[in-house]
Amino acid sequence: MTQTTVILCTYNRCQVLRAALQSLAASELPDSIQWEVLVVDNNSTDQTRQLVEEFCRRYPGRFRYIFEPHPGKSFALNRGIQEAKGEVLTFTDDDVSVEPMWLQNLTANLNDGQWAGAGGRTLLAHPFSPPRWLTLAGPDNLGYVLAPLFDRGLQRCELREAPYGANMAFRKMMFEKHGLFRTDLGPRPGDEIREEDIEFGRRLLVAGERLCYEPSATVYHPIPEDRVQKSYFLARFFDTGRAILRESAPRPDVLGISRRCFTFFRLISTQLPVAILHWVLSPSRKHRFHQKCETWKTAGQIVESYRQWRSRRGDASHVAIKIGKYRRRSAHL
Repeated sequence: MTQTTVILCTYNRCQVLRAALQSLAASELPDSIQWEVLVVDNNSTDQTRQLVEEFCRRYPGRFRYIFEPHPGKSFALNRGIQEAKGEVLTFTDDDVSVEPMWLQNLTANLNDGQWAGAGGRTLLAHPFSPPRWLTLAGPDNLGYVLAPLFDRGLQRCELREAPYGANMAFRKMMFEKHGLFRTDLGPRPGDEIREEDIEFGRRLLVAGERLCYEPSATVYHPIPEDRVQKSYFLARFFDTGRAILRESAPRPDVLGISRRCFTFFRLISTQLPVAILHWVLSPSRKHRFHQKCETWKTAGQIVESYRQWRSRRGDASHVAIKIGKYRRRSAHL
């Protein structure tokens, strides 16, 4: 009998968590599939535990509560993987709602060994009218920053890109084979760097594993009001730049000089001026803001390359202070 575990990590969001758990409780699966929802509480101080325990009582054997005190989403995800009973592990967010057939459709193709994992469609929960500086389609699309939107059409196909963490599933053996989520990525208190979900998917693809796109597995994601502002986008792009540098493994030193030193000066001397030029000369408001975001991403790469270069010289604390200053500055620009 196949067993599936849904892993949902949460931190101080009990106001929205109830709706997510209620939609999961309404999931419809065949009797031949055993399934559970494992809620990993990442050190919340609100009423999260009481809420999850309420669902545990209402749905005996369906929901489980785990407390992970180490702050950071990747630590919570990895704890969930270790505690999960299922051979197939499914991941979603604490502020989404899922269709009743979501879990069945997302995991149906992961039992025969052909696919290592799957990703479904993540759509907006409500109609949204973007401000004049933001576009949700075309080459300047920034909708994925508002929410982890993922829509590759209505036909099932093989994925050539990593799915997002709000709507993805993997066979558990993939984590045994390729490792867990990287703990230097993923949001935590005081640091919103992300990409832990995408990095794992990319890791599988690079290793030659196959991922399936399942359009019938649909999740609906809301847009928090505090995200519809330029400062949020700039901060996210800055942190994306940092994540890009962390994800790429540094190569050996050259004549005793860290490769990150060369990366730092290359970004400063060539990539940053080009990014600024594209930003300043952009012909339209939406394209101009997109290019500004790309400039902030380059700035994040510069700061992270500097951090890694200096940390090799035993000056990591000094760079950590600089990163904090850059993030606070970008949030107010």
